[in-house]
Amino acid sequence: MFSKPAEPRSIASQLVILFTLAATFLLCCGLGVLYWIFVRHAFEEDNAVLADKILALRADLNRAGDPETLNEELKILHGDERAAYWVRLIDAGGVTVAETPGMNALLPASIFPRTPTQSSSVVRPKDYRTDGKLFSLAGAVDEAGGQLYTIQVAQDRSGDAEFMKEFGALLVVVLAFGVLASTVIALTVTKKGLRPVTEMTRSLKRIGPKRLHERIPPEGWPRELRPLAVAFDEMLDRLEDSFTRLSQFSADLAHELRTPIANIRGEGEVALTRARTPEEYREVIESSVGECERLSAIVDNLLFLARAEATEGHIPGTFFNGRAAVEKIAAFYELIAEEHHTAIMCVGEGDIHADPMLFGRAVSNLVENALRFTPAGGTIQISIAVGVAHSQISVKDTGCGIGTEHVSRVFDRFYRADSSRSVQGSGLGLALVKSIMDLHGGSAVVESKVDRGTVVTLTFPNKSG
Repeated sequence: MFSKPAEPRSIASQLVILFTLAATFLLCCGLGVLYWIFVRHAFEEDNAVLADKILALRADLNRAGDPETLNEELKILHGDERAAYWVRLIDAGGVTVAETPGMNALLPASIFPRTPTQSSSVVRPKDYRTDGKLFSLAGAVDEAGGQLYTIQVAQDRSGDAEFMKEFGALLVVVLAFGVLASTVIALTVTKKGLRPVTEMTRSLKRIGPKRLHERIPPEGWPRELRPLAVAFDEMLDRLEDSFTRLSQFSADLAHELRTPIANIRGEGEVALTRARTPEEYREVIESSVGECERLSAIVDNLLFLARAEATEGHIPGTFFNGRAAVEKIAAFYELIAEEHHTAIMCVGEGDIHADPMLFGRAVSNLVENALRFTPAGGTIQISIAVGVAHSQISVKDTGCGIGTEHVSRVFDRFYRADSSRSVQGSGLGLALVKSIMDLHGGSAVVESKVDRGTVVTLTFPNKSG
C-alpha cells in the first residue's frame, strides 16, 4: 500500500518554529556568555585573593623570622576561621615546619603544584577535589632567616562551586521561560502578521462567476502582498474576459446553428402543407442539403478550433515553394473572381516554412473573405516576402474595409463587423486563420481603412518551434 504523503506545514507554524529556534539560540548564546564571564571573573578574583594571602604569609614569615611563631598563629586562626584557608610551610629539607591543623590528612603536600627552588613568584593555582569539597591550591618560595621555605596555601571554594551550580540552574530557568515567552510572542506576531492573508482569502472567496467584476485593489495591503493582489486582479481580468467571450460565443453559436435549422424546418413544414410536384420537393431537398452543408462546415470549423486550442506546442513544418502554393489558391478562386469581376494577382516568391495544408487553408480563408467584401472591378493581391528569420504572406483587397473599432475583434469567433453584409459567412474564417498562425508560432495582423481596403499579413517563422 502506498503511504499517504505528509501534509506540508503551514506558514504560521514554520514561522513560529523558526522564530522560537532563533530566539532559543540567541538566549543560549547570551546566557552562556554571561555564565562564562561570571565564572571567569569569580575565578580570577579568587586567584587574586589567594595571591594576596600568600603575600601576607610572606610578610608574616619575614616579620616573625621563626616558623614556630607562624605555626602558633595558624593554630589560632584555624580555631577562629574554621579553615577558610589552609597553610603549610616546608623548609629546604622537605620537612613541614608549620601547618594548619588537620591539613596533612586532607591536603597532602604532594598534590600541590611544584614550585621552583629559587624563586619568589607565586605558582599558578590549580583546582583539587576531595571529600566533596573543592580547593584551590597555590604555592610559592620565600627566604626567611637565611633559609628557603616553600609556602603552600589552599583555599576552600566549595561555597563558590555551589553558588555556580545555583547560578547555572537559575540561567536554565531563565532560558526555559525565555523560550516559552518567545513561542508566545511568535504566535502573537505571526497571527497578526498573517491577518492580511486571511482578509485577502476572505475577499477572494466572495468572488464567483457572477461577481467577476470585483477586484482586490493593491492599495491598503502590505508591500509583500501588493504583487499578489495585482496578480489576482490580472487573473480576474483574464477570467472575466474569458467568461464574456464564452458567453458571447455560446450566444453566437446558438444563433448560427438556429438559423439553418430553422430554415430546414420551415421549408419542410411549408412543403408538407399540401401536395407538391417532384420538382418542388427536389428544390426543398436541395435547399435542405445546402443548409446541412453549412451546418457541417460550422461544426468542422469548430472542431478544428477546439483541436488547435488543445494542441500543446507548435506543429512541425516543412519548406515548400510559396509562389506555387499561392498560385494554386488563386487558380482555385479564379472562376469565382471572374463572376465578381475581381482580379487576383500574385506577387513575390520564396520558400515558406509551414504545414502546406494549414497554410493553404489560412490563405484560402483570407482570399474568400476578400472576394466577399471586394466590389466589382476591385483587385486582390497576394504577396510573398521571405526574410532571414521569417516569411510574410499578405492578402490585400480594395474592398469596403473595416472600422477601427472592429479591427481588434475580427479574429474572434462568430464576430462580424457588419452582420448585414456578411450573411454568407459564419464568422469563423479569421478565427481559423488566427488558430493556424498560433500553431505555427507566427502571427496575423489586420490593417484596414473604411472604403480603402484591408490588408491581412501572416508571419511564419522560418524555423519550426
